[in-house]
Amino acid sequence: MSTFMATPATIQRRWYVIDAADQVVGRLAVQIANILRGKHRPEYTPHLDTGDFVIVVNVDKIRFTGKKLDTKTYHFYSRYPGGLKTYHAKDWMKTHPDRLLIEAVKRMVPRNRLGRSQMTKLKVYSGPNHEHQAQKPIEFKLGQ
Repeated sequence: MSTFMATPATIQRRWYVIDAADQVVGRLAVQIANILRGKHRPEYTPHLDTGDFVIVVNVDKIRFTGKKLDTKTYHFYSRYPGGLKTYHAKDWMKTHPDRLLIEAVKRMVPRNRLGRSQMTKLKVYSGPNHEHQAQKPIEFKLGQ
């Protein structure tokens, strides 16, 4: 008996649609990160990108638990002196709600070339419409 290792030629990629309306950001991000990495599949291989594409709609209706919407901050450094940028979750929720979910998922995938290639398969939209009808996406029920 030998261990099965997936190869790029054997991977069959699927497209999933997830409705983010009234979902908690962190719990939704865990589900999305697992799909992007391929951990929901029996042929998961840690060193390969075995994941599927994920389309997330209605991101403007996601929610935080507790007081996180008021207290959570995101920090970025521009690599210039005095270049520390700080953003609050409440401000991003008004202007760019998609960035909240992208940042949460980005922090749950590996921080290397593999993680960056997995993040390219995430498509996030604020409204209920998306432009990937030709791929015939399957609706993903959360909690699977």
